[in-house]
Amino acid sequence: MSRLHHLAVAAGLAILAGGSLLGHTQKAVTQTYSRVALGSPTLPNPITVYDNWSTYDELSDNVPLTEELTMRELDQMLRLKKAGVRFDYYVIDAFWFDPNGAYRTWRKPNWLNGPDAWIRKCQENGIKPGLWFGTNALVHLNAAPQWRDSLNQQGTAMSMFEGGFLPDFMNTLQYWYGRGIRMFLFDFADMTAATPHDAATMTKQEIVRRNSDALRHALEAFRRKNPDAVLEAFNGFGGVMDSTSYPFPFKDPVDLQWLKAFDALYCGDPRPGDVPEMNFWRTLDIYSDHQDRRYQQAGVPLERIDTTSFMPGDTGTIYRRGLAEWKGSLILMLARGGRINTIYGNLERMTADDVRWFARVQSLYLHFQSVGRIHTFGGIPGDVQPYGFGALDSDGSVYVVVNPAQSVEPVRLPLLSPEQTPLAGGRLLFRDAGYVPHLSGDKITLGPGQMVMIGFGKYAAPAYDFGVQQDVVIPRAIHPVVAEFRGIGKGTIQATIPAPAGGDLRLVMQQYAPDGSLLRTWAGGPPTGMNMGEVFLLKAEQNGRALPIHEDYCRVIWSGLSWAVGEIQQKDLTPGAPLTLTFQSMGKGSVKLKGQVYQVSYGEHTTGKVPITERTRN
Repeated sequence: MSRLHHLAVAAGLAILAGGSLLGHTQKAVTQTYSRVALGSPTLPNPITVYDNWSTYDELSDNVPLTEELTMRELDQMLRLKKAGVRFDYYVIDAFWFDPNGAYRTWRKPNWLNGPDAWIRKCQENGIKPGLWFGTNALVHLNAAPQWRDSLNQQGTAMSMFEGGFLPDFMNTLQYWYGRGIRMFLFDFADMTAATPHDAATMTKQEIVRRNSDALRHALEAFRRKNPDAVLEAFNGFGGVMDSTSYPFPFKDPVDLQWLKAFDALYCGDPRPGDVPEMNFWRTLDIYSDHQDRRYQQAGVPLERIDTTSFMPGDTGTIYRRGLAEWKGSLILMLARGGRINTIYGNLERMTADDVRWFARVQSLYLHFQSVGRIHTFGGIPGDVQPYGFGALDSDGSVYVVVNPAQSVEPVRLPLLSPEQTPLAGGRLLFRDAGYVPHLSGDKITLGPGQMVMIGFGKYAAPAYDFGVQQDVVIPRAIHPVVAEFRGIGKGTIQATIPAPAGGDLRLVMQQYAPDGSLLRTWAGGPPTGMNMGEVFLLKAEQNGRALPIHEDYCRVIWSGLSWAVGEIQQKDLTPGAPLTLTFQSMGKGSVKLKGQVYQVSYGEHTTGKVPITERTRN
């Protein structure tokens, strides 16, 4: 369970923010205040932040935050920094605090001596420390006496426009600034919180407006007093984060006035989108790319969006990812153009070679972010349309392109500025293994689910090669197979087809609500959540025997899933013989399932794919 899901379930909060959205595209966004004034970057240069959430996880896992863990990752930061990786800030994320300490004291026994050693070591090594705060929601925190006249009826959050909470909270922020804290993360904001009297006499809209105004004005005053402090908004400040299939504009709009108070808004922890992919980690990329695009369409400049997507590591919040597909994830996070680049995860997993690669790609994109000429192009990721991010300077340009479709797709790379010369002489700088994209001038052809990075001008030189991502293998060919699925019971569809003479078979199942909208099933997080491989079942039978199916979605996924993808290898098929495919959802409630089948060929990579889950179901 993520921080957002924990907030919604445990506290029953409505994640809302004030403001209005009056258009579907960035150009159509109009406000009664100047978007240019609000959208201008508040950070003169991009920064890199290490956040230790996901090395521990006390919501979707049971790995605690401790001083030992915090100092270990600081040592790893210094190892990476010595090798050329840039780090400017180190933020300790949620639950460092004593539940009864009103954000003033540290939790024992995890922090016997408080934060002094950590703050001191950060400062000695040129790193600015930062802290996470749960804003006005009581998550793993009890209401201090001075907050109680601000409490709502449920005792889950405090009003920010009545009572003693907000003045005390701002004094606490100033206290930590005085102790050396220079970055502040604000999470779990509940703009609907009101005292029982106000809840009975005011509309929800008025409560949201007054909470928003009170907090924003207080933070603006804090910024004026402490101009070197960096402030970032997490959950509770508008937008939709659960999926990539929600309607747009946002039902809970992003109030652009928050850009007066915050340097950046985050747009959701990584999770699978509603775009099926054989490689599970690629659909996390697509989710973050989609969120970035939607927040941009809502009027938030790219420079002010933190996509919070790079999270390699070992805990449940990141699905026990380890270092799977980390290179593509890092490139995409940097390519999106946000000036706050947040790095999460178990840094000790990175080898010396990994670190050198990391430093090279980070250096390239911090340069482009400083220049401030990064643009999005193409379709909407969640709508399964090829898309990308382009960066340029006077010496050349770099494009990162993703094809989320289950097909080979041509993409034309647009010019990013009127003065840019026509694209020619480009070079593939990075790609997934398997399908080799074809580049000709400003046109490139990508395989299904593939990501690629292309350089032009100065950046077409071999010095900017970043290699091939071997743990994502893209089919060299893919073709749809006619398969007529029919319902055979609750949440179950079935089709029988002749097995093809060549290639593997890719099976794709998607789950829909009765109204036709994509429907996610939440089966919980570690340690008690169900593996999605036991919730979404793909079965194949031929000649009276069950066939093994290779699957990558079989893991505990706190954030829910609306699809399943698997592949049957050609060696396990009898060509021409009838093959019965059964797709089943064990989720509760009424669902509709859609099945698709594709013939895929990996060529020489068929036997060289990274091992993933293989199951035979009867």
